[in-house]
Amino acid sequence: MTDPVAKLPSELDQLPDRDPEETAEWAASLDAVTKAAGPHRAAYLMRRSLQHAEGAGIALPKLLETDYVNTIPTSAEPAFDGDLEMESKITAWNRWNAAAMVTRGARYGVGGHIATFASAAWLYETGFNHFFRGKEGDGSGDQLYIQGHASPGIYARAFLDGRLSEQQLDNFRQESGGDGLPSYPHPRRLPWLWEFPTVSMGLGPLSAIYQARFNRYLTNRKIKDTSNSHVWAFLGDGEMDEPESTAALALAAREQLDNLTFVINCNLQRLDGPVRANFRVVQELEGAFRGAGWNVVKTLWGNAWDELFQLDTTGALIRRLREVPDAQFQTYATRDVAYIREHFFGTDPALVELAKLLSDAKIGECFYSSRGGHEARKVYAAYRAALAHKGAPTVILAQTVKGYTLGKGFESKNANHQMKKLSIDEFKGMRELLGLPIPDSAFEDGLVPYGHPGADSPEVRYLQERRAALGGPAPARRVHAVALPEPEERAFKALYKGSGKQEMATTMAFVRLVKDLMRDKETGRRWVPIVPDEARTFGMESLFPSAGIYSPLGQTYEPVDRDQLMYYKEAKDGQILNEGITEAGAMADFIAAASSYATHGETMIPFYIFYSMFGWQRTGDQMWQLADQLGKGFIVGATAGRTTLTGEGLQHADGHSHLIASTNPASLNYDPAFAYEIAVIVKDGLRRMYGPEAEDVFYYLTVYNEPKQQPAMPEGVEEGIVKGLYRFKEGTPSTADAPRIQLLGSGTAIHWVLEAQELLAADWGVTADVWSATSWGELRRDALESDEALLRGEERVPYVTQALSGAAGPVLAVSDWMRAVPDQISQWVEQDWSSLGTDGFGLSDTREGARRHFGVDPQSVVVAALAQLARRGEIPVSKVKEAREKYGM
Repeated sequence: MTDPVAKLPSELDQLPDRDPEETAEWAASLDAVTKAAGPHRAAYLMRRSLQHAEGAGIALPKLLETDYVNTIPTSAEPAFDGDLEMESKITAWNRWNAAAMVTRGARYGVGGHIATFASAAWLYETGFNHFFRGKEGDGSGDQLYIQGHASPGIYARAFLDGRLSEQQLDNFRQESGGDGLPSYPHPRRLPWLWEFPTVSMGLGPLSAIYQARFNRYLTNRKIKDTSNSHVWAFLGDGEMDEPESTAALALAAREQLDNLTFVINCNLQRLDGPVRANFRVVQELEGAFRGAGWNVVKTLWGNAWDELFQLDTTGALIRRLREVPDAQFQTYATRDVAYIREHFFGTDPALVELAKLLSDAKIGECFYSSRGGHEARKVYAAYRAALAHKGAPTVILAQTVKGYTLGKGFESKNANHQMKKLSIDEFKGMRELLGLPIPDSAFEDGLVPYGHPGADSPEVRYLQERRAALGGPAPARRVHAVALPEPEERAFKALYKGSGKQEMATTMAFVRLVKDLMRDKETGRRWVPIVPDEARTFGMESLFPSAGIYSPLGQTYEPVDRDQLMYYKEAKDGQILNEGITEAGAMADFIAAASSYATHGETMIPFYIFYSMFGWQRTGDQMWQLADQLGKGFIVGATAGRTTLTGEGLQHADGHSHLIASTNPASLNYDPAFAYEIAVIVKDGLRRMYGPEAEDVFYYLTVYNEPKQQPAMPEGVEEGIVKGLYRFKEGTPSTADAPRIQLLGSGTAIHWVLEAQELLAADWGVTADVWSATSWGELRRDALESDEALLRGEERVPYVTQALSGAAGPVLAVSDWMRAVPDQISQWVEQDWSSLGTDGFGLSDTREGARRHFGVDPQSVVVAALAQLARRGEIPVSKVKEAREKYGM
């Protein structure tokens, strides 16, 4: 009978076999081993052969999974560079205070997470004691992405080293008084401690990759040598389900980011239960990371397992570990030894015999507590291996028990993520386990006490000495603000003059401005253009030859368009970050560049240009991360509006990004109509973000791909442009008693409004004043601040109210956005208010057809204006019907 496996096609069938007889001999040898020693022995020999081949430099595909054992055996662990007993005492104090802080906060119902740090304590403590470089040494130090739910442990350590007080710990999650601690890593709320906000799961790993990549960018562009900076991202195994968590793994491997280490706390639990109940998440992650090209270090078992592995002469233990699903292993940690003997060892005769050699105490130690992530020596070995590995990033898969040391009521329980406190008796049990000198009398007031060995204790001195040797405290955020000089005025003047008879889209106006600013001798090299594979759409291909596209490899090929003026040029010192089709990746780039002034003490000016539909809608969470991280720069929504991108239809027609952007307090949102407005806004933005009194804000500008003649800037409009509103063109009354109306337009809608102004005068004898509303959002922000001032007893009139004061007639606001965007300011407008917008889904059509569909074309503006005047009794109602008929509506 023919072996059916032999018939399966393979890539090897395409290769000539130069010696079929030799090939048959190898196959026969494998068959003989399988028959004589079993398939497990055959598999072992095959894997050993592959390992040997790899070491000999023979190019072979790598195995994506290894056995469920430590990558670094105990015999290969490096010497531990520290006092393990002292570090155990320090970790014990930090475990205690983290749990005490959350429990004490439960009195006020503020909650908190205890179990995450309990499982990950040694992952952090080992790093703080031996690896994480601070900002007071050479360079920028390391960048630490702390797992959000582990923040109590970081606060506990800052308390031990004297950076936080008991009062501050008691204000955990109580910030309104001004001396509290935010729930999670939050630079905007605690800017001297936290650098990176990470609790929005998935964004931490994505940002860490692009931070490591941006570090290389700074080095290759000779902005700053970051070769001594290492990026450490602490993640949860459940967090890796987020698509952003693994979205850029291939990028990290492709660019050989060996300055990056992921540390994944594999406690096998997420918020409600097991991460992979019927599977093994460690093996799954190993396969994913190995497949993407990462170096993988598994740190699964503690020293107690060494005896078990030595007794496993048949490989039965390894096979059993490979087959037990995570949820069952979690159950072992909560059941008695008899259960483990029956359900783990009892499945294989060889394991039954092995178990007979083990005491109950040994089995309990192995299954209840001995995990690689709970032992400093194991973690130390993994971190050393990560730093030693070159040519690829490293991921450390560290297995732990969620809720470790918190007692049987917490450890490995499905509900422990939602458990916010321990009882006094549970704390006393924890005290005994950790060996802390806390007397019973300390509990007499019914509260668990904080513990501290004393500011001059051996523990605190040791901690501070270790940190001093590593460059100072960590985590820490340091800002050495250096104002950038103002760019030369000529770049802005080019747009002030307008385009004459030539038509130019505002997208092109912005790109032209930035291109000129990038030539500035003082600040030009600090611009970071970022685009997600749409540079040609936005007219940025002119930047390719001059600025170059960043690639750590340079250009190893001859581009197909090399003979053209604007050829595709990659360079090791390239300035443009062209990210491919990933708005999330481009946004992560932007965040790294936007906060470089703090991370590296190097101020960069990023601008990120994208289809406006795919910005706030798709990556809005990262916009909040940018605000949390106090980032600065220009976010540019191109091809903006619901009707300007002809033919693309519903999924490309943005009528709402300004509404979403208005929810972010750090975002200054502008919808400029003309090229000169862009110049004024960008110039003022550079002053506000990078001047002597720099603010922690960023800008969102929308620009349009609709070519129009760009007028020259009128005199005296700069203040109105920045504040959000100015009168662009005053109407000329045909008669002294002609009805009058105020037309407000933003962005490309200004052109419909200007045409409507002419129609109203020519066809209906109505005088219209046209206002350019450059920012509905800034008008609203100013008005809200005026309202707040009134509550404090200060008299302050909103700018929009002042600007329109005395303007005759009603107000009609028109934009290419849904009506809720301009309606943000309606309550501060004294005149009768009405608006037109593009509510609803987008559609494919010509610009004219789409605008008629939404009722925002010039003729629709005229009809709406007449209707508003008719309601006020200033013109006959019949004129409205007449206008509809005249314009075919």
